[in-house]
Amino acid sequence: MASPSDRAPRDRAPGDRAPLAERVEELLVGDGPLPIVAAGDPVLRRGIEPFDGQLEPALLARFVEAMRRTMHAAPGVGLAAPQVGVGLRIAVIEDPATVPDEVRVARGRVPQPFRVLVNPSYEPVGGGRAAFFEGCLSVPGWQAVVARHAEVRLRCQDEHGRRVDEVFTGWPARIVQHETDHLDGMLYLDRAELRSLSSNAAMAERWTQPTPEQAAAALDFELP
Repeated sequence: MASPSDRAPRDRAPGDRAPLAERVEELLVGDGPLPIVAAGDPVLRRGIEPFDGQLEPALLARFVEAMRRTMHAAPGVGLAAPQVGVGLRIAVIEDPATVPDEVRVARGRVPQPFRVLVNPSYEPVGGGRAAFFEGCLSVPGWQAVVARHAEVRLRCQDEHGRRVDEVFTGWPARIVQHETDHLDGMLYLDRAELRSLSSNAAMAERWTQPTPEQAAAALDFELP
């Protein structure tokens, strides 16, 4: 994933009770991508409010579109509202999966259309796990191996309030878990094998293989 803007918003003072709608309106003043919050900002670690109409439909639609533009510009395949400084349980995902066939097969990476996840939660389906290098727009410049459930059941609503209950496998399951974790105050590093932590430069030079077996042998960590 890519480096966020250096204009990431600061967390507000504890006494600031500005409604979330006002905060979103402030973010949407410009037409460009939203600033992405980097690790270390408390908004990525604190409790996130379930969405319950805090944004009226027109404002929600504008916010979702701004998140989509920001995700594309980064570029990334998912973005959670806390990553742009908004403490609501909303995330967007989309993956064109323009990768070589060997990567697609090894990682189960298939195209995913644009989706809005409102109040998402997931649970594992079966006991299978898969480990791959993963990055995050809020932790620019680094990647690490994360073992995640190979298949998950996602429950949420879409931006129109329609119920979603769907099973995801492979890379789409990884995206769902990564973005939902953001809404629970977790970063991928909380689940990562830290011995695998690699800069983007090291990744490009050494660990571009479809699977992380070579990295595990060289960096001395175990895969599930």
